[in-house]
Amino acid sequence: MENQTEIITKEQKPSLLGMFTSPSEQFERIKQTPKIWVPLLIVSILYAIGMTLMALSMDASTLIDQGVPEDQVNLVLGITKITVAITGILTPIIGVLISSAIHLIITKIANSPATFKQLFSMNTYIMVIGAAGVILNTAIRYAIGGNPEIYVTSLAGLLNQEKAGILGSFEIFTIWTMIVTAIGLHKTALLSKGLSWTIAIVFFLIGIGFALIGSLFQGAPML
Repeated sequence: MENQTEIITKEQKPSLLGMFTSPSEQFERIKQTPKIWVPLLIVSILYAIGMTLMALSMDASTLIDQGVPEDQVNLVLGITKITVAITGILTPIIGVLISSAIHLIITKIANSPATFKQLFSMNTYIMVIGAAGVILNTAIRYAIGGNPEIYVTSLAGLLNQEKAGILGSFEIFTIWTMIVTAIGLHKTALLSKGLSWTIAIVFFLIGIGFALIGSLFQGAPML
């Protein structure tokens, strides 16, 4: 009898921590073995922790500065804290769902073979970067005080702005997410580098647009 050698190739699973050190490798793994539920649960927990820290960092003075009457501030503060904490759980789920749906439409137009599961998994893993940013910034605000809505890693935080405005959108983790998204669309969705970067930049600019609209409604300075 001839001896037969059986070679078993184990599929390597993508890693959330690997998104910080080797995102390209993780996107290749996601393309082969897209994972959803466990990473989505972990990211949701991380966001919940970050948003809870943000809620704990809020005080009456923040709301008074935003125009809330002093006789209503305690009630509004309590409701706001609960709302912010709940938002932490829902943010990654809704964010991943919407971005994946949009990416799927684009990939179908571009004749990419990427599936919704692959894109959903890709965006879930990308969101761990945003989760890290939320926890880091809210933890710092909880420790040193100040407006928890202004990230210390943003230009608004660097320039000690009282309100975020557009400068709040120019933030390290947001830009990092944009870069990693471009890499993911190229590696996992198999889009061209040019199209991948275009999509990532457009999403970033849309975020700035929402920040501008929010600033106008809040009466904050646009910069």
